[in-house]
Amino acid sequence: MLLTSVTLLGALFFLLGSGVWIGPTLLLVGMLGMFLFTSSPTGMILSTTIWGASASWTLTALPLFIWMGEILYRSRLSEDLFSGLAPWMSRIPGRLLHVNILGCAAFAAVCGSSAATCAAVGKFSLPELKRLGYDDRWSIGTLAGSGTFGLMIPPSIMMIVYGVAAEVSIAKLFIAGVLPGLLLVLLFMSLVALLAMLKPSRMPAESEERIPFREKLHRSRLLIPLMLLIIGVIGSIYSGIATATEAAAVGVVGALLLATFAGGFGRQKFVESLQGAMVTSCMMTFILACAAFLANSMGFTGLPMALASAIGHLNLSPTALLVALTLFYLVLGCFLDGISMVVLTTSIIMPLIRASGIDLVWFGVYIVLVSEMGQITPPVGFNLFVLQAMTGRDLFSIARSTAPFFLLLVLALIIITIFPEIATYLPGKMLGM
Repeated sequence: MLLTSVTLLGALFFLLGSGVWIGPTLLLVGMLGMFLFTSSPTGMILSTTIWGASASWTLTALPLFIWMGEILYRSRLSEDLFSGLAPWMSRIPGRLLHVNILGCAAFAAVCGSSAATCAAVGKFSLPELKRLGYDDRWSIGTLAGSGTFGLMIPPSIMMIVYGVAAEVSIAKLFIAGVLPGLLLVLLFMSLVALLAMLKPSRMPAESEERIPFREKLHRSRLLIPLMLLIIGVIGSIYSGIATATEAAAVGVVGALLLATFAGGFGRQKFVESLQGAMVTSCMMTFILACAAFLANSMGFTGLPMALASAIGHLNLSPTALLVALTLFYLVLGCFLDGISMVVLTTSIIMPLIRASGIDLVWFGVYIVLVSEMGQITPPVGFNLFVLQAMTGRDLFSIARSTAPFFLLLVLALIIITIFPEIATYLPGKMLGM
C-alpha cells in the first residue's frame, strides 16, 4: 500500500507541478492507479463513472447559479448596490469601507462565486473610494476579504461542488452557510470600525454634508430588486417550496428581469453571460467527473480505506483531526483553488470525517472557510489575481492588505468549531427536509 500511495501521490504532484490542468491530472492519476494496482476493467469503470457524475440531477443547479452570477455581473447591480448602501454608512466608523463588505455580502447572496463577487463590487467601489480619498490598502483589503463571502453565503458554487462530491444535501448546505456568512460580515465590519477609530489619519476627512433621512430612503429603492431576488432564491429553499435546482431557475429568471429593467443589458451582454456560464460550467463538470473517476479508482486500490485505518489507529480526536486538516488545507490552498481542493481531497478525507462522527453539513461549512483563506493567500489566490488585474498592484502587496481579514477567517473557523450550532441550527429547522 505504501508503493501505491507514493506512486499515485508522486504522479499527482508531478502533473500539477508541470502545469497540467486539474481535470486531466485527476483522470490520468485515476487511470494510472487502475492499470498498475487493480485488474478491474478500466474502460468500463471510466465510462460509467463519468456518465454517472455528469448526468446527476443535483448538478443542474451549478450552471444555473453560475449563469445567474454572470448576468448580474454584467448588469448595473454593483453600481446600484454602492448608491443604495453608501448613504447609510456615512456616520459609522469606517464609513464607505463598509459598503465593500455589505456590497459583497449582498452580491454573494445572488452570485455564488468569490472572484465574480470581488470583481463586480470592485469595478465601481474601488474608483469611487480612491476618488474620495480612502486609503488604498484598506479599500483593497476589505474588498479582497469580503469577496470570499461568495463561497459561503448561499447560493455558493463551492457548496454545490462539495455537496455533489460528498453526497450531502445542497439545500441544507446552502442554509448552513447563512449564519456563518452573517458572522463573517459582523467580524469584518467590527474590524473596519476598530481600525478607523485607532487610525483616523488613514481615513478621509468627514464630509459636512448630511443626507436627509428621506433621501436615504429614496436611494435605498435601488436595493429592493436585489433583496427580492435574495428572498426568492434563499426563502424558497428554506421554506421547502423549491429544491436548489428549482431555486436556481427562479434566480436566473429574476436576474434576467433585473438586468433588463436596469438597462444596459442588451443582446451582446446576454450572449456573453451565456458563454461565460457555459465555459465555467463545462470546466467544473469536467473536473467533478474526473474527480469521481479518481475516487472510484482509489476505492478499487483500497487506498482510502487503508489511509482511514492508519489514521484511525492514531486515535486522533475529532478536534485533533480538524487541526491537522486545517494545516493541510492551508498549505494546499497556497497552490490550488478551492474547488480543486475539494474535488482532489474528498475521496480521501470523507471516510475519516464519517469515522470521526463529524457532521457532514458542518464539515461543508468548515471546508468552505478554509477554502476562503486560500482565495486571499499567494501565490494562487483568485481574489488577489482579480484585484491585481483591477489595480495593477503587486500580488504580495495586495496579500499584505488582506492579512487582517485572513486572521478573521481563522477566528471564524475557531468560533464555528467551538459553537457548531452556528452552522447546523438552520438546516435542522428547514421545512420539508
